[in-house]
Amino acid sequence: MKFFIKLFVALTLAAGALIFYPGFFCGLPKGTFVDGIDVGGMPRAEAVAAARGRRVAELKQRELTIVAGDREYIFRYPEFSVKDNVGEVVRGIKRRGSYFTSATVYLNGEEEIVKSICASVEREKIEPYALFGSEGEPFEYFEGNDGTEAYAEALSRDINVSLNGNFEKVVLKTRSVKRETSLSEVKRQTALIGSFTTYFDGDNLARVSNIRLAASKINGLVLGAGESFSFNAAVGQRTRANGYLPAKIISGGKFIDGVGGGVCQVSTTLYNAAVLSGMEIEKFSPHSLEVSYVAPSRDAMVSGTYCDLTFKNTRLTPIYMRVNVFSGGISCRIYGFDDGVKRSFVSRVVGTIEQPQDVIVFGGEEKVLSYGRAGTISEGYLVEEIDGVKREKLLRRDKYSPVAGVRQVVAPEANQPSSDKLSLNSASWQKPVNQPQKHPAA
Repeated sequence: MKFFIKLFVALTLAAGALIFYPGFFCGLPKGTFVDGIDVGGMPRAEAVAAARGRRVAELKQRELTIVAGDREYIFRYPEFSVKDNVGEVVRGIKRRGSYFTSATVYLNGEEEIVKSICASVEREKIEPYALFGSEGEPFEYFEGNDGTEAYAEALSRDINVSLNGNFEKVVLKTRSVKRETSLSEVKRQTALIGSFTTYFDGDNLARVSNIRLAASKINGLVLGAGESFSFNAAVGQRTRANGYLPAKIISGGKFIDGVGGGVCQVSTTLYNAAVLSGMEIEKFSPHSLEVSYVAPSRDAMVSGTYCDLTFKNTRLTPIYMRVNVFSGGISCRIYGFDDGVKRSFVSRVVGTIEQPQDVIVFGGEEKVLSYGRAGTISEGYLVEEIDGVKREKLLRRDKYSPVAGVRQVVAPEANQPSSDKLSLNSASWQKPVNQPQKHPAA
């Protein structure tokens, strides 16, 4: 019973509140204006609709124009919408008078629209660059381009100012992002900094094949700043399985046939180019005998896995290697940052080692089978010239073994008097023969 009494009292109070609330059953007081619209006598909902209707009608007559580069983007209602406080103002009206509301116009999907417009004019900055190739011209150069950056936050702000002002035209603000390097700087970083060429007998087909194969493994390689190069790692083992053929090599102080003969000419050519490029030579080995394609103290032997040629690029930029074989020779060119230093490699013979006596063999006629020569003691110097001032640095000291010649003579007859027999010390062994020539290349 008490519950029903309380419910009755609550309903009575609520009804009384509604009865005495201004305009609940009747319209707004006469003489009431909202944003200049006469809403007197109107129910509150109708007054809200009237105020909003006028604002929407005005917005339908407007358009937002955004200029981005050579493009224009035009937006019209309902691509933009409005938030207002009309309902709140109307609900609070208790007596006649003029009331004003506030509103904010906004572009629907503004964030994505701004992002899209900015992307339409933005341009990525591309620095000048060069593409390195193993054939033809070493580099193909590209200018790159400056970049364009759009101010997205400023565009969003300007859109809101325009929508909530007089719908002024909005112009997207951009700035140019300049390249930090020039093409001339790229060319300086890809200049020819060292080159060397050696020559060979093009008729020695197996040897030429080995040279071509080894050169192809190095041609086109790029060595980054601070990186080290290993000839053996780049070229691989010199085996038949890897495509190498038998040709003359130096082993045990002698010229013998071995798989991969000729590869040392590739390593030697590259070694000289690396020295002339200012590379830091980390490991090299001289031959036991002089070779024909370079002066003493300018060779670099490679053999198996224990004799390697390694050097380090101490520059802050990469170096690029081109190793090309042509008819009768091999050329190595190294490109990189031009540090302005002129380099030359000087070979000096500082001593000799006496040539051994010729080895005598018997045959059907007298002839020279191979020529001997004295050994050589030599030094290699790097000469660097900076601003006209030359500085010489000893790089290496080498000792190349002498080689005994081999002569064939007619075997003396068994019944010939002993006084007529030939002797190793007789003058006949000393008579000059054809001028000596260098040994074949290894």
